[in-house]
Amino acid sequence: MKNKKMMVFGFLSAITLSFALSTSLIAKSDTQPLPSEASAEASRLQSLAKFTKVLSIVEQYNVDGLGVDQLIDKSLQGLLSNLDAHSTFLDKKSFDSLRSQTDGEFGGLGITVGMRDNALTVISPIEGTPADKAGIKAGDIILKINDKSTLSMNIDDAVSIMRGTPKTPIDLTIVRKGSGEPLKFHIIRDIITVESVYARTIDDNILYIRVTSFDKKVANDVRAALKKHTAKTKGIILDLRNNPGGLLDQAVELTDLFVDEGVIVSQKGRNKADDISYSATKKATVTNVPLVVLVNEGSASASEIVSGAIQDLKRGVIVGTKTFGKGSVQVVMPITDTEAIKLTIARYYLPSGRTIQAVGVIPDVEVDAGEIKKHENGFNIKEADLKKHLESELEKTEGMVDVTESNASNKTTITKDQLTKDIQLKEGVGILKALIITKGK
Repeated sequence: MKNKKMMVFGFLSAITLSFALSTSLIAKSDTQPLPSEASAEASRLQSLAKFTKVLSIVEQYNVDGLGVDQLIDKSLQGLLSNLDAHSTFLDKKSFDSLRSQTDGEFGGLGITVGMRDNALTVISPIEGTPADKAGIKAGDIILKINDKSTLSMNIDDAVSIMRGTPKTPIDLTIVRKGSGEPLKFHIIRDIITVESVYARTIDDNILYIRVTSFDKKVANDVRAALKKHTAKTKGIILDLRNNPGGLLDQAVELTDLFVDEGVIVSQKGRNKADDISYSATKKATVTNVPLVVLVNEGSASASEIVSGAIQDLKRGVIVGTKTFGKGSVQVVMPITDTEAIKLTIARYYLPSGRTIQAVGVIPDVEVDAGEIKKHENGFNIKEADLKKHLESELEKTEGMVDVTESNASNKTTITKDQLTKDIQLKEGVGILKALIITKGK
């Protein structure tokens, strides 16, 4: 796999993109264009002229007196945000924030958010962060940030508000499946330093590896953990629950530690230059012991690549609940020294050829987390009615329950007590023990 340097939100992508304005805008061609080409060029020029005219009018008459630079930035934001939920224009603040996330340290609450059915939704909290300790869960819909409704708010604006000076407070109003009333969370911002990988042992011969996000250190850290415990390890639990994703190259390298051949993931876009396939190599493979991967609705993007590839290649058993379903490729392309655009340029495909965009990875063994309680007044509405429902939820916020304190206890790693309470992990360990026994025969 060639090592091409290009930052991708969600993952790195080895792609080559070139953009150029049509030379016919500045010079006449020596050759006569075909009728269809001439028609397309005429339409292009008309559209550009219309945009220039509108820009000029708005610059002259807008009540706030915004300058042309501000108007262009707003135009770019509107253009990209209307393409899909993941494309966006990154100003200096947003661009710096994105780069800090992939380095493994950044400020804020410690949650990854996305747009689902036009609602600001928590993909997952990052383990050990203020949001995780407060009790924010994957699938929560953020209804309000402090006193501001999120119904007409884009992701960048929401993230900008949630981030702030460490040790300052913020209130989130949440709509959660199974809760009859909106929930209020009072959270204190902090510097988020992500421990992306940690390892523990279970019953001496099972290695538990938790990967919380795919930053640039993941593959090396997992490799080190595998080699450190090689002598006693007879089976591995790879926990990708509530892992919102990260860098593509790390997802590929992590999978390659367990798989010695076959395509791990491929991506296909509008341009052939964006079509790339990433394959496993025997040289990179560290272990072939039985493997179980834990996933849930908070597992997204790079997590879905790893779990989906392991599932398709029959390398391990996937346990948990259906994953988030983000299978599109965003590339971050700088347009100045301090600004960039994040653009969806392709979708990625698993070894079997299936896509997980809006579908997710369905586990081999589906296991719900913890105790499943049925609520008669639960959050059960059609997608078409979601906005109307959220508008009505705003009216209930006066009587909502503040649940921050009851969720403020720190999480631990692996203990006997936790193993019995974590149904997905317990089921995974049981399946892994059966695989170890089978392999030993």
